[in-house]
Amino acid sequence: MKKLLQKAGMVSLTLLLLAACTPTEKKQRTADDYKKATKFMQRSWYGMVQNQLISQNWTSDDVLVYSKRTKDGTEFVSVNAQTKEKSILTDYKTPKTTSKYAKATRNEHVSPNGKLAAYIDDYNLWVRDLSTNKKTQLTFDGKKDYGYATNNAGWIKSDNAVLKWSPNSDKIATFQQDARGVGMMYLTTTNVGHQKLEAWRHPLPGDKTIFTIERVIIHLGNRPKVVRLKMDKDFQRGTTTDHIAGRGGELLDAQWSKDGSKFAFVSGSRDHKEAHLQIADTRTGKVNSIHKEVVDTYYESGVNAENWRVLFDSNEFIWYSEKSNWGHLYLYDLKTKKLKNQITSGDWIVREIHHIDKKQREIYFIAGGKEEGNPYHTYLYKVGFDGKGLTNLTPDKGTHSVNFSPNMDYFVDTYSTTDTPPVSVLRNNNGEKIADLETADITELKAQGYKDPIEFNVKARDHKTDLYGVLFLPSNYNENEKYPVLNYIYPGPQSGSVGYYGFRPVWRDFQAAAELGFVVVAVDAQGTPGRSKSFHDFYYGNMGDNGIPDNIAAIKQLAEKYKGMDIERVGIYGHSGGGFASTRALFAYPDFYDVAVSGSGNHDNRNYEADWGEKWQGLLVEGNMEGKGDGTTNYDNQANQLLADNLKGHLLITHGSIDNNVPPSNTMLVVDALIKANKDFDMIIFPNQRHGYGNMTNYMTRKRWDYFITYLRNEVPPKEFDLANFK
Repeated sequence: MKKLLQKAGMVSLTLLLLAACTPTEKKQRTADDYKKATKFMQRSWYGMVQNQLISQNWTSDDVLVYSKRTKDGTEFVSVNAQTKEKSILTDYKTPKTTSKYAKATRNEHVSPNGKLAAYIDDYNLWVRDLSTNKKTQLTFDGKKDYGYATNNAGWIKSDNAVLKWSPNSDKIATFQQDARGVGMMYLTTTNVGHQKLEAWRHPLPGDKTIFTIERVIIHLGNRPKVVRLKMDKDFQRGTTTDHIAGRGGELLDAQWSKDGSKFAFVSGSRDHKEAHLQIADTRTGKVNSIHKEVVDTYYESGVNAENWRVLFDSNEFIWYSEKSNWGHLYLYDLKTKKLKNQITSGDWIVREIHHIDKKQREIYFIAGGKEEGNPYHTYLYKVGFDGKGLTNLTPDKGTHSVNFSPNMDYFVDTYSTTDTPPVSVLRNNNGEKIADLETADITELKAQGYKDPIEFNVKARDHKTDLYGVLFLPSNYNENEKYPVLNYIYPGPQSGSVGYYGFRPVWRDFQAAAELGFVVVAVDAQGTPGRSKSFHDFYYGNMGDNGIPDNIAAIKQLAEKYKGMDIERVGIYGHSGGGFASTRALFAYPDFYDVAVSGSGNHDNRNYEADWGEKWQGLLVEGNMEGKGDGTTNYDNQANQLLADNLKGHLLITHGSIDNNVPPSNTMLVVDALIKANKDFDMIIFPNQRHGYGNMTNYMTRKRWDYFITYLRNEVPPKEFDLANFK
């Protein structure tokens, strides 16, 4: 039975028995205890990995210059791929990129030829000549809530434009975003005097009016011209994200033909269930439908990147589909639109197309799950367009990253595992090893006390599906003692709690927390990406699941092997989606989880951006399954506030007051429900802090440790210890 001192609603007999017991003095934790723990998460540990490649520069098609960190400083090495010769370069200086043009600002998009920079001014798109500074207005009808290249998805917004330059720098593909009538989101600062109001358009699930875009092609030249594509308004949806802007504001799901005469793009339906490949004539604006896929849940074109390609030169296109339950590539005829052949197949997934050799008709791609062992390890493969000649080019066990030479004849292959530091080798494009480059040395790191995480493989709640994760034990772990368990969680669905199973000198605060007398567990549960479609879809339409039963199943199995794990004392924590999940765990499984620390949770996705909720939970439907209005919705099964009555353990719930990613109203819904249910809980609101808490992050880490020390170890946190200056 759980320790009832940690539970609300104790029976009177238990109170009497406890009152009769002689109280024991609680252990006082010291500042030194915390100081020793923080050592395991200090950023300086990254610099203690010696002989690891820290930069790579191909100075020609067959000469690589890389730098590595040594005890004596940075060392540069030159490798000739043809002769296999390696030489140390003395007094080498990394060549600086020079340009005869002026430098662009952070919110400008530089054209491929380096001469122009596009940007937004007063809701319209402009270009600036980087040699003369001459500014040219390209659009003229942009206005508030109906501007060009607007970078606002509700949960993320920026002054940077969203667009894609044509290869020859004479055209821009972008859109005019229609935000008219879209609902508002509001935040206010905390200060003496009048607060500053932050207000922006932010659609929510179920809203009648959400963001739409009108796609345009802008022709530059002496007389710029805007060609509006001849199609209905598009929903602002992407095939790899719930936005259409990548890093730097590049327009996603967009591809130009080499000469700029054609523009290919994929449109998505509001519920993400439909993906539609189309090609526009950039001169006339005429749009042709090429291919459409409709799925039961949501369509995605890859894990790490978009994996569809239009091959204009050969009149073909490559399409990514999970219709076999695994993400694979298919080759289609661009004219007939018929399938020519499936390129890849099997119980594994293509994660990312790296590049395509059109001359040799070969595709180089990153995939996971094909090799024996951890399916999250990624390898580089190549295969012919016809599906023949599939070859693993990086056969060593681990998670691989690659860096090709300019002519794609050679590549640097760097790989590692959770307990194996990075190894770098030079290979040719057939996967043959040309030369050993470096093997990272962690001697200095180990001298500081570094411990490898314990990678594990257990079964999910169904007792058959494989799950993977990492476990952290205290350095002085003694199986004859009992250690409370801390469950770190990030439920996705767009990512998991671990995801990356390569080497890391520091794993968040996992080992640091373990040093305070805990066993820390993180697991990639069903409902997260990187595996089969059914694995990822596991709790579609029921985000309240959050993979928590899989976490419980994993912890119970691990406790059978690691006898020191005390699963009568279990805490759980996470941020954002992890804040949502950790609170849910305490509400839905009060007999397993005793304590939760929940940061900035999206506790009810009806108060979060429409793209997100409608992708993973579906479109909002009011009433029961028969459509009768009974006050319920299909979002009730994910709303944490509806389970607030179940709280028995200790909950610390936190949020930044101006969080414009997950608005704090999400937490206030839970707070209101807890108060109405007359439940005790703790709360920290960080004034004027965004989603990540900014300079309050270390403060939050310390408070989390305090909370778990107090309620899981029944000890007293140190009176004085400041993490504010922690590096």
